[in-house]
Amino acid sequence: QVQLVESGGGLVQAGGSLRLSCAASGSFLIRGVMGWYRQGPGKQRELVATITPGRLTNYADSVKGRFTIARDNAKNTVYLQMNSLKPEDTAVYYCYVFVSPLTSWGQGTQVTVSS
Repeated sequence: QVQLVESGGGLVQAGGSLRLSCAASGSFLIRGVMGWYRQGPGKQRELVATITPGRLTNYADSVKGRFTIARDNAKNTVYLQMNSLKPEDTAVYYCYVFVSPLTSWGQGTQVTVSS
């Protein structure tokens, strides 16, 4: 069973930065696509960023140029560096890993951006 443990959320002022981390158990995860979703108040869950084992990345248009996803395969950890944060980035952020055919999720970490 895959376990994902997130950290790094918190309260920050607009324009500030946060770095989220997600550590996963299981060495086979180096073959998996990892990434982050978020769900803001009253909103549907949306994809934020993904990264393949070969470190190909994909971002939502709303975060391009501000967020950077990275992974350390040796540590089975995925990171999300969030810069120039905006109030609309306020959400619970969930990391995930997809290793066919299963998707595993973290418990979520709250990010709150004050104006």
